[in-house]
Amino acid sequence: MNPKRVPARATDRLHEGAGSVVTRYLLLIALAVSLVAVPVSAEDSLNSSALHEPAVVHIGVYVVNFNRFSVEEGRVEANFYVNLKSDTPVSINDFEIMNGQITSVDTIIDTPHEKEYRIIAALTVDPDLRRYPFDRHTLPIRIEPKFKNEQGMVLVIDPAESGLDPEADLPGWGFTGTSSAVTNKSYAMDENPYSRAVFNYGIGRDRASTVLKFFLPIMLIIIVSLSSLVMKVTSRLGLNASMFLAAVLIHWRIADAIPLVAYATFLDFFMIITYATLVMVLVSGILIIKFTEGKDTARVDQVYRWSIRIVPVLSIVLYSLLFLTLMV
Repeated sequence: MNPKRVPARATDRLHEGAGSVVTRYLLLIALAVSLVAVPVSAEDSLNSSALHEPAVVHIGVYVVNFNRFSVEEGRVEANFYVNLKSDTPVSINDFEIMNGQITSVDTIIDTPHEKEYRIIAALTVDPDLRRYPFDRHTLPIRIEPKFKNEQGMVLVIDPAESGLDPEADLPGWGFTGTSSAVTNKSYAMDENPYSRAVFNYGIGRDRASTVLKFFLPIMLIIIVSLSSLVMKVTSRLGLNASMFLAAVLIHWRIADAIPLVAYATFLDFFMIITYATLVMVLVSGILIIKFTEGKDTARVDQVYRWSIRIVPVLSIVLYSLLFLTLMV
């Protein structure tokens, strides 16, 4: 048999077997590549989604003290600690105080995932003078990321690192409470909002000093003026006029300590009642002088009786209703 002569059918079988082997190898290679590519693509997907998740920063503010609070200027100096905790690197340079300016920063803790700073800052305050001089105010500390909006950074209040030192003292004022919250702030209509942490500290004017400094002189003037109603002599007119001028001077001195506002304060209503009382006493004195000079004793007695009955009662009722508004 000639070895060079191979049947055509056998040659076809050899080619067919070689082709099937190559196909199997290609399938195995494709399967192996797919098994490797699936977890890699899954990891890339996870990494991509992780990159788009905002960094969560736990923030706490602990106030040591407030100093030099000025109602007229709307400014106060704050001395406080800021604590930052996050899974990503973060520092005080990533934030800014929206209602003030930092004047001093000292680093207390400096680790990759926790920072703590001692800060002194000059803060601006929007005073509410509707109850002046029994006014209450809120001293806020508003902290916000400098560059990253909510898609890049989210703030969360850390209650364990927040609060007010028990020894904190603001002369002339008492602390009425604290609160904190995270809000959103947008600076344009279509802009993504920024996460903002707000720490509020309430203060109220000391009531004992308020009564002594503001209301005691005015009340003494009212008492003297009302006491003159029992007098029928003409000299009471000069006494009432001097009391009226004294009340105007005291009002001017008290009102000069606060800025001009577009609404009436408690002091304004108090002085309106005071002026009304003094004017009624003055008018009664003028009428008595007029009827005395006309020798109309009946009219003198009538004005005398009605002024004693009406003016003190009306004054006390109006003052009582005004002070009841403080309880609302």
